[in-house]
Amino acid sequence: MQRPLPARLLTAAAALLLLVLTACSGAAEPPPKDTRAPTAPTGVTATAGSATTVHVMWSAATDDRAVTGYAVYQEGRRVRELPATTLMTDVVGLAPATRHAFTVRARDAAGNTSPPSATVAATTLPANAEDRTPPTAPRSLRATADGSRAATLAWTPSRDDTRVTAYDVYQADTRVHTAPGAATTARVTGLRPGTAYAFTVRARDAAENSSPDSPRVELTTAPAPGAPPNTAPENLTATAGKGEITLTWTPPDTGGPVTHHELHLNGRFATTIVWGTTPPPGRATYTFPVQDPPGTRYTITLRARLPDGTWGDFSAPRVVVVGARSDSGRP
Repeated sequence: MQRPLPARLLTAAAALLLLVLTACSGAAEPPPKDTRAPTAPTGVTATAGSATTVHVMWSAATDDRAVTGYAVYQEGRRVRELPATTLMTDVVGLAPATRHAFTVRARDAAGNTSPPSATVAATTLPANAEDRTPPTAPRSLRATADGSRAATLAWTPSRDDTRVTAYDVYQADTRVHTAPGAATTARVTGLRPGTAYAFTVRARDAAENSSPDSPRVELTTAPAPGAPPNTAPENLTATAGKGEITLTWTPPDTGGPVTHHELHLNGRFATTIVWGTTPPPGRATYTFPVQDPPGTRYTITLRARLPDGTWGDFSAPRVVVVGARSDSGRP
């Protein structure tokens, strides 16, 4: 006959079981609270672009986790909130011929805010509502890749009946930089390694009249160390016809036939171009319909499917306007 365990042994066993269950429960410690603020943004500049606007730019701040956004302050009053990917903005609605001071702060996901940046100032230009003549387009645009993440652009100055107050740099159809009116060079940062880019420059005067685009210039940034060769389609052209757009390009050399290309419009996937048989040699052509009204702008890029089934690098973008002169792909 089995005897029952003494009460003291039962008590000890229960305590041991409780200890084991507690240890095995796997209750994780909560992550430490993020109390460290980002660093203050550096390299802040302010440039008057007109009688009522100032263009503010800065270099990215750092954080022990991640910067999630920036706030721009005018005379201590917050005037702009921007995502972490944006390192420039226009402050608008300012008084003409007036000095304005700006600072920038970074923030993280926990709401920690950096100290303010150094204060920079700019004086808006005198108002000239009668000026309706835009500057001439900048000429002789040149571009040089500065490693894998930056590029330097240079151009011949524009002319204006009053004076040029700013130059706006566009990557495809998006403004990515603004330089003062006396400048003839600009350095564009934040680029991706081994990527094809197309840039244009427009001049602007104090009345916000913008010139036509300069001739386009293209470059490919240096690849990251150990990265494979660039696999972007080359020499893409885009021609707008009545209700359609026609593309031509040279597929990348992948060591085999390229049977699939992805078409992206305005940064979004649109369709996959597939040849059911052996693709044509040399230049490829594809025409697709568009139903948008005249004046609609498209930014077009292509990438090819590689023999291993992955998608290659994007082509340099092309901007085409429905019902207007097409982006032929020639600088």
